[in-house]
Parts: sequence; structure tokens; C-alpha cells
Amino acid sequence: MKRIWFFALTLCLLSCSQEGSNWTDLFNGENLSGWHIYGNNENANTWYTDGEVLVFDPALRKSAATANLVTDKAYSDFELSLDWMISEKGNSGLFWGVVEDSKYEHPYQTGPEIQMLDDNWTEYIEERGNIQRAGSIFNILAPSKIVAKPADEWNSYLLHIDQSNNQGWLDFNSERVLDFPVNGDEWQQMINNSGFKDWEGFGVQKEGKICLQDNGSKVAFRRIKIRDLSPQ
Repeated sequence: MKRIWFFALTLCLLSCSQEGSNWTDLFNGENLSGWHIYGNNENANTWYTDGEVLVFDPALRKSAATANLVTDKAYSDFELSLDWMISEKGNSGLFWGVVEDSKYEHPYQTGPEIQMLDDNWTEYIEERGNIQRAGSIFNILAPSKIVAKPADEWNSYLLHIDQSNNQGWLDFNSERVLDFPVNGDEWQQMINNSGFKDWEGFGVQKEGKICLQDNGSKVAFRRIKIRDLSPQ
């Protein structure tokens, strides 16, 4: 009896903890509700859902226009949790702080990118280095550990962006691989030391949209959730 009671209590505590964590689904498992193609382009044919998995497949492209997927809402202080799976020699990205404006043709002109890559793509890594491998802030900061799973296997990201407290980090497959500022002098210096130095508007917006990239590779996402960290 005691063991049954303890088991029931444990389940209750776990359930209560999850309910109190304020996580919200960003993907409903059925359609693109809450998302749209950057620039309001209607070419969403490359995106589809399959058993609660969101898939981007460039083979389905019917237009030359890119189909970067962005959230309808903008976020400032948040944690984002998702699983992703990339194809062999695949390349994609997760962006935050994206400004959707007619003067910016692409999300990467304003939003920093957490790279998603087939880390067994040896030629790519040898040419570009760790600063562009999975778990990096693309061309800004390399991951402290190499923890990516092979192509066609699920990886997990937990991205923490807190503009109010100037704190960012990334847990990659449950390993902390990035720890970085998100605004201020230190962040600006990191940008100045990168290829984005002269990009007006890059990485400066404290509130912006989240983006899943169309980079010409097949990639899948599931369990996309967010929780608001904004001061109450």
C-alpha cells in the first residue's frame, strides 16, 4: 500500500510541476496555426505535418521563393524547447529576434541563428569549423561540446533567451553547450568579431519572432514548446 501511495504521489508531483511550468505548444501537431511564411509569402507547400511532426521538404517546392517559417507572435524573454532531425548532409537553423519588415528580405539579416547540421558532414566541418556546426550560434560562438546525433536521428534543443536579465544559453541533448549574453557591450563585441559586423539591424532587437529555416535541406521538428519568462 505504501509503495502504491508513493507512486501515486510521485505522479501527482510530476503532473503538478508540468502544469505549473507555463509551457505552451507552439506547434499543434496538425497544421501551421500560429506560424506563417516570412514576408507573408503564401508558398508554404514545402511544409507539412506527419503524425504530429512538422516537416520541411524542399523536394515539394513549387516556387523559387524561400519558405522560412516564423511565429505570428514576437518574443523577448522565453525558453523554447523542441526536437529536430536533419537529413544526411543537411543544414538548417533556429532563429530568435527576427524582425519581419519589408527592408529585410531574409530572417537571417536580423535574427541570430542556432545551427542545425548533420555533424557527420566532414567536408562542411573541415571547411567552416566548429563555429558553424550543430549547437553553435552560427558564425558567432562555437558549442563547448560536440553532442549531436547522426543524421535522421532526433536531437533536442532547449534555448533560453532572457533579454531582461541579459542571459542566453542552449542545452543540446541535455548538455549545456552555449552560455552567452543577448544584449549590451559584450554581445555587440561578439557581433563585431563576426561576419555580421556591418549588418544593420542584426542581433539588436530585444523582441522578435522565432524562425525555422528553409535552407534547402529536409528537416523535421516535433514537441515545439515555449514558455514566457517576462517579468510579471
